[in-house]
Amino acid sequence: MTAALENRPAITRTVDARGSFCPGPLMELIRAIRESQVGDVIAVLSSDKGSKVDIPKWIEKAGHRLVSLEAREGYDELVVEKAR
Repeated sequence: MTAALENRPAITRTVDARGSFCPGPLMELIRAIRESQVGDVIAVLSSDKGSKVDIPKWIEKAGHRLVSLEAREGYDELVVEKAR
């Protein structure tokens, strides 16, 4: 196991938005953030290529933390920590 994975906080919720197109994955993340507590960690699975740009931009603007962004087989996994 790599050091990055050892230090990654435990995922408390997964949003599977594979097959959904922009702005679907972002809207699903926003809903999950609203329903979550500060410190919760949400993984978003998205096959929409725009998510790699749109979601990190929104996270920064909204004041949350991007934990990781990793390409998987046919989709991306974005892990977000609710910061406020």
